[in-house]
Amino acid sequence: MTSPPEDPSPVFREDDRDSAVRRVQEAYAEGHISHEEMDERLDRVLTARTHSELGPALASLPEQGAGTTSTIAAAGGRIKRRGAWRVPRMLKVASAFGRVYLDLSRAVIEHPVVDIELQLGTGRARITVPRHAIVDIGDLRTGWKDARYQPPRRSRPGGPTIRITGAMGFGRLRIRHAWR
Repeated sequence: MTSPPEDPSPVFREDDRDSAVRRVQEAYAEGHISHEEMDERLDRVLTARTHSELGPALASLPEQGAGTTSTIAAAGGRIKRRGAWRVPRMLKVASAFGRVYLDLSRAVIEHPVVDIELQLGTGRARITVPRHAIVDIGDLRTGWKDARYQPPRRSRPGGPTIRITGAMGFGRLRIRHAWR
């Protein structure tokens, strides 16, 4: 009796699985797939053990982050966004000497996860997030001062996840949740 041939695809890492889950969720959030199809695809992604098992779950989905990255950069001066501005899936913010102020409290956030990559020199940054947002600053590297962030005592599910990554030189980052 012969055993079935082994799958030549190597076992993938949890980062690959997390990326696939995000891709399926983004496709649903952008209206490319129905709720039922999202459930089916997520089930396939979560039970897959190899890349070849993962492939059918991601077939026909748009590429991750396709057309949803914006960059805001300034050598000096201020970078300021507030009011009802549309937040892209991936926002890159670079400032050598100036201050950065991002107010997401009234912004239009269409994605369940928003990645903000900061590249700051000596300037400060202040980010106001929606009241029920979940903030992740675990991958942010700081040079001189630490980021200031106090998670809310009570939080309701359903808000977007804001992941802040990148590097800060001598500036300081302050994150706060909006009151309303």
